[in-house]
Amino acid sequence: MAGQSGNRRSRLAAQQAADAQSRTRNRRLLLAGGAIVAVVAVVLGVVFGLGGGNGGSTGTTAGSTKAPPSGGAASSVVGQLTSVPAATLDQVGAGTTAANPTSIKGAGLTSGGKPEVLYIGAEYCPYCAAERWAVIVALSRFGSFSGLAPIRSAAKDGAGNTEPYPLTPTWTFANSTFTSKYLTFTPVEAFTNIPDKATGFYTALQTPTAAQEALLTKYDAAYQGAIPFIDYGNKFLSVGASYDPAVLSGLTWSEIASDLHNPASPVAKSVLGVANYATAAICGLTGNQPASACTATVRALQAKI
Repeated sequence: MAGQSGNRRSRLAAQQAADAQSRTRNRRLLLAGGAIVAVVAVVLGVVFGLGGGNGGSTGTTAGSTKAPPSGGAASSVVGQLTSVPAATLDQVGAGTTAANPTSIKGAGLTSGGKPEVLYIGAEYCPYCAAERWAVIVALSRFGSFSGLAPIRSAAKDGAGNTEPYPLTPTWTFANSTFTSKYLTFTPVEAFTNIPDKATGFYTALQTPTAAQEALLTKYDAAYQGAIPFIDYGNKFLSVGASYDPAVLSGLTWSEIASDLHNPASPVAKSVLGVANYATAAICGLTGNQPASACTATVRALQAKI
């Protein structure tokens, strides 16, 4: 079992290394490109930090053959995604995750008097695309989402370079709201999935605050600017891909959501395994409340992070 885990980690490390140039470019634009972003905002008329969408967040990225669900169909998929039974999650347990959250030591991260979970990613990013499925499942055990919109990760950037795992089906946190009495969830989608030919990168969407950038600088340096970046209350950290995005390849949103209710499916073993570790990290912030989320299976995983 340890050997299998090591192999999974090696595969994901190789995939992330292959994408290092793209992620490093994103890091530079995200942290060092404040002035550049300001210029792009003027030229393109982008308004930052207001939760604005990309103007096509429910549309299909060029080259897609399967359109995202809309209207009642999208609501039905969200309903499936946010209602995975605790028994199903417990049956999957650790699943087939390739990386788990790690412990960090920092001043507690809070918002509104509650522990804060900070997510920083981008709509173009396939690793973020995969991770969002697990994050949504985990957070839905502590509260409720509204405003989730289906999107795909990018196919090619503005320079015509093919992205890894192109067109991965996912959701965007831009314009979404999460409500919980246990914690605060703060998502930042830094860039859209729409390439900007003028810059060779992507249209900026939401700008991290200075405090959020400081957390990136402090904790993400060792990962070469990898995203998604998830800080669980400054007590646990998850950076980059936690499972192979290829497990979602060729599937529709409905098929993925349906598979999450089948603990024997490869999708469930990947997504729900990550969701359980995310839940374990959050339970470490909430004093293992509520009991419906912080099950014996989840608490057992806390010892592994």
